[in-house]
Amino acid sequence: MINRGEKMIIIGGGHNGLVCAAFLARAGYAVTVLEAASQVGGAAVTHEFAPGFKVSQGAHLLYLLDEGIRKDLALDSHGLKMAGTGLATTSISAGGDYLRINGDQLDGPGAEPDDQAAMPEYLRMMNRFAGVLQRLHNRTPMRLGTTDRGDLKALARLGWDIRRMGKRDMREFLRITGINVYDVLQENFNSELLKGALSLEGVLGTFLGTRSNNSVFCALQRMSNGARYDLPAGGMGAVSEAIAAAARSHGAEIRTSARVRRILTEGEEACGVELEDGSVIEARCIISNADPKTTFNRLLGAQHLEAGFAHRVRNIRSNGCVAKLHLALSEPPRFTGLPDEFTGDRLVIAPSLQYVEHAFNHAKYREYSKDPVMEITVPSLHDDSLAPAGQHVLSAVVQWAPHNLKQGWSEAKVAFTGRVMDVLAKHDPEIRGKTLYSELLTPADMESGFGMTGGHWHHAEMAMDQFLMMRPVYGAAQYRTPVNGLWLCGAGCHPGGGVMGSAGRNAANAIIESAGG
Repeated sequence: MINRGEKMIIIGGGHNGLVCAAFLARAGYAVTVLEAASQVGGAAVTHEFAPGFKVSQGAHLLYLLDEGIRKDLALDSHGLKMAGTGLATTSISAGGDYLRINGDQLDGPGAEPDDQAAMPEYLRMMNRFAGVLQRLHNRTPMRLGTTDRGDLKALARLGWDIRRMGKRDMREFLRITGINVYDVLQENFNSELLKGALSLEGVLGTFLGTRSNNSVFCALQRMSNGARYDLPAGGMGAVSEAIAAAARSHGAEIRTSARVRRILTEGEEACGVELEDGSVIEARCIISNADPKTTFNRLLGAQHLEAGFAHRVRNIRSNGCVAKLHLALSEPPRFTGLPDEFTGDRLVIAPSLQYVEHAFNHAKYREYSKDPVMEITVPSLHDDSLAPAGQHVLSAVVQWAPHNLKQGWSEAKVAFTGRVMDVLAKHDPEIRGKTLYSELLTPADMESGFGMTGGHWHHAEMAMDQFLMMRPVYGAAQYRTPVNGLWLCGAGCHPGGGVMGSAGRNAANAIIESAGG
């Protein structure tokens, strides 16, 4: 049992590690966060990629942050502000058509009357189904194969959450949750621009195409906190800094440029960490915000694990497939046919379901997409602190760019950047002339820069077989690991990735409960 006042160490100052530190410190525990980089935040940081031009380096939209965490940690009082809230999603095409999705309203030349009539019911259904997942966010997953009363109660509670939707919605939930988003969208809508845009909710950040099973599940997960897209003032780094300030206000110590080399053990228990500089910090409670493969294979070592468990860890699917493009622009982009007032929306290049599926096909053969799908923001239209006066930054999430590229990213990076710019130029023919500087981060860059195995933003693929009591693997799904005193709190745990914070809070609650409150 860990007593208040005893040191706890959190490996990694990403947002989940910081949330975990804040809740543990608030409960009276002595917490030290060790972050390898020179700033906290992990992939949720604001990065100056050219003189005077700053951008959110990883995720660039805030849409999953748990409102309970925001209130409990008083993040607004610690400096968190929004520059843009409730961004509409606008699907653009090279031909100049566009379709704007603002809540359940559809506008623009790509909108069709039948789709407008169908949209409210589609969102009602999807939001209700996403609510089932949302209610799981704050619960420790039940264990498999036990007769423990708490586990049985949690399983019954999940069953009741599904059953109380009523017969019709329950049947539809069970029918579609595990299938592909292509079929569901084909059943509900006509417009290709609309279907292409909505399909991205099921595939962004994943190694899935529109016809892949689990893509509806991923869409529900993305929608599970309301799917309201916001832009934090100062970039995503401002979110991490606010959480870090909350943790410090409760007494947590946060050390940057403190890379952990390995987790130390004594017998079958964790007893501390060794840093890259050779120094040792002793503690009986070690909490890893690193991804599961990094935690178990590199920091701990498979020799400290039972063979079956080590095998399950090796089989976690964590092959990243997302690149991130940053452009420093002399003037704002102007996309063909799109009114200037909509350039600040969440823009997507996904003109049809078929386009999105074809873009994914290359990844299956370890190739980058020849006509990639993109989610684009121009955050400087909302926040002028991100670029020099009159100039702008463009940030784009680019799918698909597999980590395990056949020819390797050192050879392919320039060519893929050219392909991405070609696609942008189809929508803004003058984009190259406006570009003062560009930066492309591949999954290999994210692996080396953020320490994420495979460069996967979510630490492990989001899928039903890597969710809830199976995330990250059976035997470590309740934040506790087989090594006494070693815990997990990162995106590889339930409920998964996205700047949500729930994994960090849940881990803190589990640790506090194990210590007797």
